[in-house]
Formats: sequence, structure tokens, C-alpha cells
Amino acid sequence: MDIKGKVAIITGAASGIGRAAALELQKHEIGAIALVDMADSVHAIADELNALNGRETVRAFQGDTTDETFRKRVFDSTRRDFGVVNICVPAAGITRDALAVRVNREKGRANIYPIENFRHVLEVNLIAPIYWALELVAQMAEERFSRGAEQWEPAEGVQGVIVFIGSVSAQGNKGQISYATGKVGLEGAASTLMKEAMYYGVRCTVIHPGFTDTPMVRSLGEDYIANHVIPATQIGRLIRPEEIADAICFLIRNSAVSGQLWADAGWHPMPT
Repeated sequence: MDIKGKVAIITGAASGIGRAAALELQKHEIGAIALVDMADSVHAIADELNALNGRETVRAFQGDTTDETFRKRVFDSTRRDFGVVNICVPAAGITRDALAVRVNREKGRANIYPIENFRHVLEVNLIAPIYWALELVAQMAEERFSRGAEQWEPAEGVQGVIVFIGSVSAQGNKGQISYATGKVGLEGAASTLMKEAMYYGVRCTVIHPGFTDTPMVRSLGEDYIANHVIPATQIGRLIRPEEIADAICFLIRNSAVSGQLWADAGWHPMPT
């Protein structure tokens, strides 16, 4: 699908992969972008992009991506001001890393990973991205119905693309029981949506980045990165966010690519 002139929504857009994806979409002459993040810095990012573009085509929305009312407001406002949303990149995510079971050596008791942390990670990393994607599909379905269009035909060209942000942790990674579960869950969601949403001309894909130079990865600590990440990465460095953003745009533009794209820089979990 040609990116030029299309309308996009990106969550987690104030930093990392989300911000890089917004900048990359601008290079491809995107028509309009809604930037979504909990951080108030999302407004500065929107101002920066509008200044680069010379037009007021980027809007910032500050809020919680797990909030249904907020999600619907973002989609409704974007549709009203710019038209039906064609691209959704739900990039917002969190980690709450800890071993699944760990023995307290003083008391001899095994501590299980807190269920409230598990639920919170899945809410942000799995459920929220799926429902942001469903919102795009719903808009597209309504738009087609309003003009009497039924099942999509290939001659129309792809009408929309969803790119979920997975992770190499979907392969399993020590200390990431909740994060890995959420990311592998996106694979099932994408596979199902690809079968359903093509009725309306919408493709759904997953990109699995390796360890990327984002605030989330940097929060792991420089020692951990140096000792456990870099040695297991073939390119010998963290992936740059703009490299993942370029791959996201590739997934949007190339309709022959379906399913999953691994942008892992050759990273594999190290033996324990």
C-alpha cells in the first residue's frame, strides 16, 4: 500500500520505535498522523513533525492506551479531521521483568511472579494493541458500508495495514514470562485478523524487533546490555529505532509480505 496521503495512528509515539516510525512515515509523505502516548512530550514530537512538514497534519493525543473511551476519541477525532485511518502501529508497551518463580533463600519459600504485574503487562502489550487494531478495521468496515461496498476486491488495492510490534522475546526469554506471553499472543491475533480483516481490504502483520536502542531497553542497565545483549547480537550493537521504523514502512508498502518479519539483528537467547 502506498503510504503517500494516507492517515496513520501510532501509539507509544513519544519515544523509541513509535517516534521513529512517525518520522519515517513523514519521509513517505503520509497525509496525517495521530501520535498517542501517556507522556506529555508527545505534544513536542507533534510540533517537531509539523515544523518539518510545514503543515498541521500531526496531532498529539495524551492518554492511556488501555482506556476504551480514550481510544475511541482518538479514532473518531482523527477520522473527522483527516479521514478514515489506513495505518495503525500500536507500539506502546511496558515490561515488568522478574523470574517466574524465585526462592527466598532466607525463608525457603518460592515467590511466584505477581499476577497483578502479569495482568497489567498483558493489558498494555496484548489487549490494547489488538483493540487499537480492531478500531481501524471497524472504521474501514463502516466506511465501506456507507458507500455500498461489500467484500474487498484485489483491484481496489489494499485499504489499510496494521503492524503489531512483537519482540524476539516471543521465542522465550529468561525473566520475561509476562512480556514474552504478550508478544507471542500478538502472533495469534495477527494471523486471525489477517483472515478476517482482508474482507475489508486490511492487512495485519507483526514485526519482531531485537534489542533496540529505546528507553525501555536502556532501563535494563548498561551492564546487562553489555554482558547479555550485545554478545548475543551478530551486529555487535543495539538496533537503531530508525532501522525498525524502516522495516515497519516496508511491511506497510509491500503487500506480498504477510505474517511476521524478524528484525532481530541475529539475536538469540544466550544459554543460562
